[in-house]
Amino acid sequence: MTASTPHPDALWAPWRLAYIKGEASDAVVPKPDNWRPGAETGCFLCRAAAVSSDHDRDLGVIERTPQSIVVLNRYPYANGHVLVAPLDHRATLADLDDVELLDLQRRLAGWCSRLEQTMQCQGFNVGLNLGQVAGAGLPGHLHWHIVPRWPGDVNFMTSVAGVRVIPQALDSLWEQLREG
Repeated sequence: MTASTPHPDALWAPWRLAYIKGEASDAVVPKPDNWRPGAETGCFLCRAAAVSSDHDRDLGVIERTPQSIVVLNRYPYANGHVLVAPLDHRATLADLDDVELLDLQRRLAGWCSRLEQTMQCQGFNVGLNLGQVAGAGLPGHLHWHIVPRWPGDVNFMTSVAGVRVIPQALDSLWEQLREG
């Protein structure tokens, strides 16, 4: 075994180093020509909403509507973890109008169904963290997490060892969900 070969008992996730170090992982993503009104230029969801759909694969965007965006979570809790967010930078549910709220709820229901069909998951954790004290990693742009679940999955590993096992590359997942 060489220094560059991971130990056979190790879970190898080199793509997480940029996240751990606090570095932007989207440095090669094209800059938007036209930001949406009220957008925050440091917000990855605002950037995804403003960049042309020609770059959806690079950004992990799997669906766009006139009110919302659905993206793959770059640092997933489980395989198939997606984020559902309004296009506009909104911090609270009260900031959304009825059309946006309905569209977001339809995205949540639709993606649970689609994930169930394409990935054969048998349950979900669906969550929304509002505000930094509630655990929101991006407190200014609200977004729901949809985390697919299976019997016997590795849910316990995060609490036991701080480890997550993701069996599929994000690019492969993007293909599966876009085609599904």
